[in-house]
Amino acid sequence: MESTKEEQNNIRLYPIYKMLSWDLLFYYSIIFLFLTQVKGISAADVLLAESAYPIFKFILLIPLTALITKIGKRNSLIMANGINAISIFCYIVAQNFTYILIGQFLSAIAFVIKGVAETNLLYDNLPKDEKRGAKFSKIDGQGLSWYYYADAIASILSGFLYIINGYFPLILCLICCIISTFLAFKFKRTGKKETVEEIHFKTYIKDLKHSFKYMLQSNRLKYLLLFGAIFSGLLSVLITLRSGILEQMGVSEQYFGVIFAIFGIISGISAKNQDKVHNRYRNKTLGVLAVPTTISCIVTGFMVLGKFSFQVTLILVLTMFFIQYVARGPFYTLIRRYLNNFTTSSLRNKITSSYNLVESVARAMIGLFASWLLRITQASNAVMVIGCIATIAVVLLLDKMSSKVGLKPEEYEKREIEFLEIK
Repeated sequence: MESTKEEQNNIRLYPIYKMLSWDLLFYYSIIFLFLTQVKGISAADVLLAESAYPIFKFILLIPLTALITKIGKRNSLIMANGINAISIFCYIVAQNFTYILIGQFLSAIAFVIKGVAETNLLYDNLPKDEKRGAKFSKIDGQGLSWYYYADAIASILSGFLYIINGYFPLILCLICCIISTFLAFKFKRTGKKETVEEIHFKTYIKDLKHSFKYMLQSNRLKYLLLFGAIFSGLLSVLITLRSGILEQMGVSEQYFGVIFAIFGIISGISAKNQDKVHNRYRNKTLGVLAVPTTISCIVTGFMVLGKFSFQVTLILVLTMFFIQYVARGPFYTLIRRYLNNFTTSSLRNKITSSYNLVESVARAMIGLFASWLLRITQASNAVMVIGCIATIAVVLLLDKMSSKVGLKPEEYEKREIEFLEIK
């Protein structure tokens, strides 16, 4: 089937839209500095607000999916990008912690809608033929790669702009959100029936109960679920703690953007090569990613507290950050791959829902613990304590997992795979 003019317009527009709206530009490399230095919000409160974000997203999933079904994906994306702009405005005018919490709540609304509607909108506009999946991957991938290039440039600029005026990067972030809202208006209605799957509360809870019951009967899935949630929570909290570490060391603000832009590119390269990482380390992959990351946290805290020269400390701390970003890249793809191994298609959505819930709770709990630590000590001490606890937890889990995860299909107990379909 040939595409209509409206569908061709949407396909051409999508990569440009994704470049500007997949995530926030001019934001992540300086938001910690902006909130703590310009707005006077404590680092502990910044982490506390960020810990509420995954909980907000989980709570909002069902009602917002129903809303997308009712008003359509185009209108939903217009609303989501507009709400994103309002959330950034909340940070710009923030006078206290409440403003930051409201901003996180609005951001959760925006990204739940965008997560459901964006890729579905593209898929709906592609011709229904045997090349549909390949075309989707190519167009979506193009938009994502453009975003990473734009993000690297924006991160570098934001650090230098922050020195001139702390508000400049957030104002540019706000402008990008407004442009994304305008681009969402440019998507055309095609007249096709939309394909958003409506989620009903009772069905959703029933599926969660069923999937948790199944997963608890499987040692493999149980340990993967716990390991993935803990490590994901650690990676999440490190985003803020790394900024706190650099600030504590006295690194000039203009270099924050450069540092995180470079590491973001490194993370992207490692994510692209996640299959090579898996093929090389096989059932040791999770350990190879997690243990160096947790130990790097301990080394980071020790180096900042030690009486070393600034140059030596900076080089070693950045080396530890490098380890963390290399591990971060492939982890998110690989953990979902391992969870989905040996499963039937009907179970994958249930397993994903369960993992998303546990991951959200873990991120919130680890974030709250980090927030408490920052109230009583410095970022270097906080990252060292979290690193010690995480190392113990990861090593114990890996020891338990050695005989239950990463085995060949014939090596699992019969009850582990009797309801499964080998991929």
